[in-house]
Amino acid sequence: MAKYLLKRIGQSIFTLAIILSLVFVMVRQMPIDGYFDNIDKLTPAVIEATLDKLGLNDPMLVQLKDFFLNLLKGDLGVSARYSKDVPIIEIVANKAPVSLTLGLIAMAVSLVLGIPLGAAMARSKNKFWDKFGTLFIVLINAVPSAVYYIYIQSYGSTLLGVSMLFERDNWVTWILPIFSLSLGNIAYYAMWLRRYMVDELNKDYVRLARAKGVDTKKITMRHVFRNAFVPMIQYIPTSLLYTVGGSIYVESLYSIPGMGGLLVDVITKQDNPMVQAIVMIYSCIGIVGMLLGDLLMAVIDPRISLTKKEGAR
Repeated sequence: MAKYLLKRIGQSIFTLAIILSLVFVMVRQMPIDGYFDNIDKLTPAVIEATLDKLGLNDPMLVQLKDFFLNLLKGDLGVSARYSKDVPIIEIVANKAPVSLTLGLIAMAVSLVLGIPLGAAMARSKNKFWDKFGTLFIVLINAVPSAVYYIYIQSYGSTLLGVSMLFERDNWVTWILPIFSLSLGNIAYYAMWLRRYMVDELNKDYVRLARAKGVDTKKITMRHVFRNAFVPMIQYIPTSLLYTVGGSIYVESLYSIPGMGGLLVDVITKQDNPMVQAIVMIYSCIGIVGMLLGDLLMAVIDPRISLTKKEGAR
């Protein structure tokens, strides 16, 4: 286990280093306007002096080396236009808790609703719950999320009698954004759990248990559901990334002061250091999510071997 863990951590660090390097290089290809506030009012001498100070005139490898050294110290740089000269880490620290709270609650809602729906679809194949779930999954995947997000905001705010905009101190205004963020994962969990459970129900050990007179409900809950849920474990941490990624539009729609709205703002204002930092944060979340997913799957399912057996190829 320890050997496997170290190997996966090493692979994740290597992958993350490549992603961060690519993002860094691509951001450096953007116009230098994103490093200045009111560049039109600055003289060429001031612009060059600022670029030298920021190290942007150094060779790319030198810039990359300095970037990783600063990153190890927890220094993401300072904002150039969004909140001039304010450390990016401070801005993120103010915004991240809101997005994280919304994302975690939306994930909990997705699990509570999506997993029972998938199980009900598998148990009632071609009946009401299966047809209902299939219709729901098709609608969520076929209709652009921006469309049903707007409908949820318009009609949901009228139904609840609340403002269309988010208010941190009014818990009722949290309902619609959380519901919007959870819909995609509800459909995802239901679809794949149904598929895995149907596959398990057709296996020989289930037929044998039924032939011996074992109660169908006991077979489903003790064996079928348990075995079908194992492949989904690895996707639960990474689905948090998709939830946070989806929050980019939802947070803008509801004026939520979180990371999603922040990314839209810094892109609009062409704040290169901020764009670079936030994209890198999302990349870290994705890599860590995949790592946790693999480890959870290996820990929960004892049938998975973390090391090669003798004679294995």
